[in-house]
Amino acid sequence: MIEFQNVSKAFANKKILDHANFTIKDQEFFVLVGPSGSGKTTTLKMINQLVTHSEGKILINNEEISTVNLRKLRLSVGYVLQQIALFPNLTVSENIALIPEMKGWDKAKIADRTNELLDLVGLNPKDYAQRQPSELSGGEQQRVGILRAIAANPKIVLMDEPFSALDPISRRQLQIFIKDLQKKMNLTVVFVTHDLDEALYLADRVAVMNDGLIQQISEPADIYQHPANDFVKTFFKEYRQNLSTVSVENLLLTELSVNPEAQEVAENTAISEIINRLSDKEVLKYKGKSISSDDIICYIAGGDK
Repeated sequence: MIEFQNVSKAFANKKILDHANFTIKDQEFFVLVGPSGSGKTTTLKMINQLVTHSEGKILINNEEISTVNLRKLRLSVGYVLQQIALFPNLTVSENIALIPEMKGWDKAKIADRTNELLDLVGLNPKDYAQRQPSELSGGEQQRVGILRAIAANPKIVLMDEPFSALDPISRRQLQIFIKDLQKKMNLTVVFVTHDLDEALYLADRVAVMNDGLIQQISEPADIYQHPANDFVKTFFKEYRQNLSTVSVENLLLTELSVNPEAQEVAENTAISEIINRLSDKEVLKYKGKSISSDDIICYIAGGDK
């Protein structure tokens, strides 16, 4: 359990976080969402003391983190960056093994753990263990970054906009993967995003932030339907204004037609044109069901829907 008790942070007399009080439950997927500059990343980095708080207390399992050895704290908390940040001079297996090695695991245990994790994400150890990061796609690199964060079995994983630089297909695949992984490994995940759709998909609970203040914390459905104040209402209203009730069937008539039943795109369909037509639509409606433009792109490319 992670507790923020009246926590504040100021830079040059500007409050980045202002008297925050909230608790993140064990094994919870907790998402911080809000506009740029709202204090999300600063709040996240306080948990592993990459940023120190100015006032208040932060506790992990009832222990105040300012009293914990910094190296011990950071080795016990997984951390995934937006920038993939793999060491380019190390192989995939060596990148994954970094934290277990720092914690003194023996070589056989590290090798077993590395192979187990690569198998878990569908990267055959025989094919991938000795590759350099430069030989991987962006999605594969971020998978390895996630594996490095969980290699030493942390109970808490911090993720700072880890998928924002990826293409829609890779992003959706990794969202599905991390949600499944969190449940399988009983992880407490604290996840930062500016993408409201991503927040609503991933979170057990969402914390909406603005100007260093926690505006509302609740489950996705509740926070969407019952905004606590004008900011949250406006934040979600702007999101909803991006919704379109344009039917995919009407949008993709004749030369732009998709047959969902057959899961195929007509031969004369220009995929790039479909993507262009959908690029300004955050979410569309198809037979009454909300689907995002990322879903459509994934669908067209034969990925997850």
